Amino acid sequence: MNIVIVIDSLVGGGAEKVMLTLAEQLVELEHHVTLLSLASSIEYGIPECINVDSLFPDRASKVDRFWNINKSVAKLEAWFNNIQSDIGTIDLVLSNLDRSNNLLAKSTVKNVHFVVHNSVNSELARQKKLGPFSYRYLKKSKQNLNGKSLVCVSKGVEQEITQGNLITPSAITTIYNPFNLAEIKRQSDDVNIAIPQSPYLIHVGRLAKQKRHDILFAAFAKLDKKYKLVLLCNKPSKAFKLAKEYGIAEQLIVPGFEQNPYNWIKRAEALVLSSDFEGFGNVLLEALAVGTPVVSTNCTFGPSEILTGELANYLVPIGNSEELAAKIKHVLANKPSVESADILQKVDAKLVAQQYLALRR
Repeated sequence: MNIVIVIDSLVGGGAEKVMLTLAEQLVELEHHVTLLSLASSIEYGIPECINVDSLFPDRASKVDRFWNINKSVAKLEAWFNNIQSDIGTIDLVLSNLDRSNNLLAKSTVKNVHFVVHNSVNSELARQKKLGPFSYRYLKKSKQNLNGKSLVCVSKGVEQEITQGNLITPSAITTIYNPFNLAEIKRQSDDVNIAIPQSPYLIHVGRLAKQKRHDILFAAFAKLDKKYKLVLLCNKPSKAFKLAKEYGIAEQLIVPGFEQNPYNWIKRAEALVLSSDFEGFGNVLLEALAVGTPVVSTNCTFGPSEILTGELANYLVPIGNSEELAAKIKHVLANKPSVESADILQKVDAKLVAQQYLALRR
């Protein structure tokens, strides 16, 4: 098949990483894949087997606003016409994130499926706090998915959409995010002299309100001072400023964006997720894959689908630093075995790629 994956950018982020993993697996299955980024900015290393192109020469942050959208859609359609003249009919198009969704939803491009990476209701609730214009933009973006074929990254996201009244899709299904488990394990063995020798916990995720670093820091402040806290995130200076408020700045290690987070995760005593909401919770899977115990808020959505059986004991309510600290102490004392977690069998990249290929009727 000829497959195009469209995404807002290729800066460090969960959706971007997921689509790169999927693209690489589709190529391995001998399909022709082009990854089209609206923005020209790229942080991830791109495997040589993947064709990458960008539609706009900058961050592309306003390309879907009302004064630009018609011109942007025309540019997108022209790009698709050009590529089809080169390689033939595009069999499958996967659209990711709001700006890409907004352009493709208004275009004449065919065979498009829209991947929903996050809780729609939680995103809207967060956006409402930023003011009416931000909220109206996001709500309209979600409504643009009406009558479209949706792929949700967790069953919780799918259920939220089907039970709500904001989006009425033409079709909807859940496909878990793909993970190249063998490659994750291989990279987790890489030597990195920057990784501390002293015991540490790790949190992986951008510095955003959704991730609740305040709850993470409040919980960490209740732990034994022998532990360090590694943050793989953007905005290190902002992280240190917040950490000072909780008296843990001296224990904080922020190396910045890491192409390979897996060796950091493998050597951690535990990975902690403190979010108010997620689409799935990729970092939980990555930790399980390398044998690192996890503690997570039972946020919408994902963690309860990942941490099942005995691992469900390490889910805590959102926004509760006391319970988060208690569960972290429990996981540090018990060091549960996690490499046989049921979810790992459901997220193998080859299996997930075949589920995406089956979207083409």
